[in-house]
Amino acid sequence: MKVGYSTAPAAPPQSSFTLTESFMNALQNVAVMAARRGGAILIRHIPKLEKLKVEKKGHNDFVSEADRAAEAAVIEVILKHYPDHAIMAEESGIQGDSDTVWIIDPLDGTTNFLHGFPQFCVSVGVQIKGRTEAAVVYDPLRQELFAASRGNGATLDDRKIRVSGRKDMEHALIGTGFPFRNADMEMGPYLAMLGKIVRNTSGVRRPGAAALDLCYVAAGRLDGFWETNLKPWDLAAGALIIREAGGIVSGLDGSENYLDAGHILCGTPKIYAGLAKLCAQDIKAVLNAAR
Repeated sequence: MKVGYSTAPAAPPQSSFTLTESFMNALQNVAVMAARRGGAILIRHIPKLEKLKVEKKGHNDFVSEADRAAEAAVIEVILKHYPDHAIMAEESGIQGDSDTVWIIDPLDGTTNFLHGFPQFCVSVGVQIKGRTEAAVVYDPLRQELFAASRGNGATLDDRKIRVSGRKDMEHALIGTGFPFRNADMEMGPYLAMLGKIVRNTSGVRRPGAAALDLCYVAAGRLDGFWETNLKPWDLAAGALIIREAGGIVSGLDGSENYLDAGHILCGTPKIYAGLAKLCAQDIKAVLNAAR
């Protein structure tokens, strides 16, 4: 397996399709409305957490009636404005056929939410002709709204954000997520990589909501992040927000197909490069175990 990294943003694919500023503004406004509507539904369910109906989708993977209600609310807002657009949502799957696809995670951090642990969000990304063009991640507890549109930068509550200026690994704070779908195979290589990063940075955090973790990289709260076993709805919005905030995003192997591969490495340009160099051999082992 070839592992190669670049600290330069990826060149966009060639296309004759032109996105007007007014169209992008309209998309972004609908994404914000949809994310806020989904967040309101989640907040409404908090007082009755113990009574929620919860189903197990897999090992450490749950869905609740709050997930489904929030997803329905998000989709309702989108289709009201764009009935011909397609949807890719975590709980209800794919619907519609269009060059414009809304990629939705109505509740990233379901386990946190069900335990009353205050780290979860709604994630909405808009992909046009295979490229993510707009993104919103909303934390309804803190009422923080992270957003980006391609070429226009990233914001937190309408204020421009940038990745941190951190250059040295020794003082970097790194985020991660534990492998849980295939833990028996992946935990050993993952822990070896985790140990190396712990020994060479100022610390590692695992909050448990990948979309929000990516936004924390964009806002400079974290300097880098890595995780495996992710889905497109975990990554689409947050990855664009990082790039528009000046960060670097790739698969763990340095590739651009992280949405499909389900693994990610990101950070400030210097910290991204530092993580890739420090953990080159560990990354190969992690990816081999994740196959």
